[in-house]
Amino acid sequence: MERYKSFKDFYPYYISEHDHKYTKLMHFIGTSISIYFLIKFILSFNFLFILYALLSGYGFAWVGHFFIEKNKPATFKYPFYSLIGDYKMYLEILQGKHKIF
Repeated sequence: MERYKSFKDFYPYYISEHDHKYTKLMHFIGTSISIYFLIKFILSFNFLFILYALLSGYGFAWVGHFFIEKNKPATFKYPFYSLIGDYKMYLEILQGKHKIF
């Protein structure tokens, strides 16, 4: 597998690993819940909310990859770029660039 030197080069690969709309939906649900827990953390400084954010974000995304898309999450090889990709795809879903329904 190619090693990406920039997020700009990585993102097309990232999107290609999310071909099925229900994989994107699982990411969208997980990211939404993780944002909720990150807000709860900011308001309370309870570090358990960081754990909940990670579990919800990755949990939903990985279910989508393993059971819907049937591929390995890019997180395993590109953790930082994948995290950025999650939020970029999330914003693009909100903008209507990716259909999830």
